Amino acid sequence: MVAAARLLPALFLFSFPAAVCSRRDVMELGDADFDYLATEQETMLVTFYAPWCGHCKKLAPEFEKAANRLKGIVQLAKVDCTAHSETCGRFGVTGYPTVKIFRYGKDSAPYDGPRTADGIYHYMKKQTGPDSVHLKTKEELQTFTSNYDASVVGVFSGADGSGLAEFLKAAGLLREQFRFAHITNPQIAEGYKANSESVLLFRPPRLASGFEDSVVVFKDHLSVSSLRRFIRDQLHGLCPHMTLENRDRLRARDLLTAYYDIDYHHNVRGSNYWRNRVMKVASKFPGRGLMFSVANKKDFLIELEDDYGLGMSDGGELPFVTIRTKLGHKFIMREEFTRDGQSLERFLGDYFADRLKRYIKSEPVPEKNFAPVKVVVAESFDDIVKDPSKDVLIQFYSPLCQHCKKLEPVYRELAETLYSESNTVIAKMNAVDNDIPLPYEVQGYPTIYFAPVGKKDEPIRYQGNRELKDFLNFLKRESSHNLLLSGSKEEL
Repeated sequence: MVAAARLLPALFLFSFPAAVCSRRDVMELGDADFDYLATEQETMLVTFYAPWCGHCKKLAPEFEKAANRLKGIVQLAKVDCTAHSETCGRFGVTGYPTVKIFRYGKDSAPYDGPRTADGIYHYMKKQTGPDSVHLKTKEELQTFTSNYDASVVGVFSGADGSGLAEFLKAAGLLREQFRFAHITNPQIAEGYKANSESVLLFRPPRLASGFEDSVVVFKDHLSVSSLRRFIRDQLHGLCPHMTLENRDRLRARDLLTAYYDIDYHHNVRGSNYWRNRVMKVASKFPGRGLMFSVANKKDFLIELEDDYGLGMSDGGELPFVTIRTKLGHKFIMREEFTRDGQSLERFLGDYFADRLKRYIKSEPVPEKNFAPVKVVVAESFDDIVKDPSKDVLIQFYSPLCQHCKKLEPVYRELAETLYSESNTVIAKMNAVDNDIPLPYEVQGYPTIYFAPVGKKDEPIRYQGNRELKDFLNFLKRESSHNLLLSGSKEEL
């Protein structure tokens, strides 16, 4: 028994090696050791957090996974600001989580990258090593450009020219977004139509196709701004692969996306099967202001479910095609995606001819809507909220939100108080089951806006207290007409 008892600690330690290793991947720093340990790291990513912070809890497992993948490349660390306020205050931490990049212990830059493990990994990989890799042989050029991501390679006749200095300056500013390398012997880049002062943009090899060049040459006057513009305009090509990390950049334009089973790590040919069909059709609609993309359906499952009610079993192996404009308008291709691309071509023809009806996620319009608080759904939003003759106070809520439930009796009393005001509408909308139109932005619940007469496109965000007198004072101040508070009326 004694011998067995002595073995228990050792057995316990060896029973959970992965957990112990995982905890060590993210270094814990505090007031006493931050400066000492941070200065030993060439590049370090630090999250400043609070244990009670919900966003911090969501980030923590992704941070751990990224730390494991970046082990030996970039050190990841964390600081509990509830226990080490001196360090957090010194680096200007005012919210949680705050994530910063440090170089040899000095605050180098805020971390503005993705919050997923994969996104953190790829972002921080670009933070290591020189801003631009000096390539000295054709083999090094081939190795550098045979990458999952795009590559930007400057070609110069020597190491002392102003062109190379400007290129390196751009690489230092843009390294977080793109991969840079440079050549000082133009012969290494023979075959790419590059002269001694040019830049080559190598699109990702996995996206190579017969519909566009895999390498694009920049030959204009080299400056940081001109190079940035060139990369932005040429990087994605005719049909980029949209991911969770780059979706916001792509959606800055009107965007068509075909969602299907994509796996560029293990099945490049299969992933490009439908992409090639999208590109074939896209090439017939050049210069029309619409960008094309493909995306992995599994990566966007939650979004597709929320936006279109699409589940994993919907659509089978065929792509699900949507158009999302920069104004937030949505269209879906209801016809099955045919292998000859004819269905997609018809869909685009109808879109450009303005024959498509916008897709709106909406609850049914209520048959009766006589209660003091008017129920608004996406399909009735324009009729009620954008009514040019009425001031409208609208609450966006979630059925599960406790704050919304607490507000409900006050909000109802407000509506009853103003019931006889024919020019004022108190309304509410379930923001979970209905699309919210621009320019309304809802980040949490409840969110309340006031849309007065004459300013329907410039609604006012209500940010006051939530008692009856507070709402009434706000409405008296902002309403387009004088309020006559003449009493209430029971719900019909």
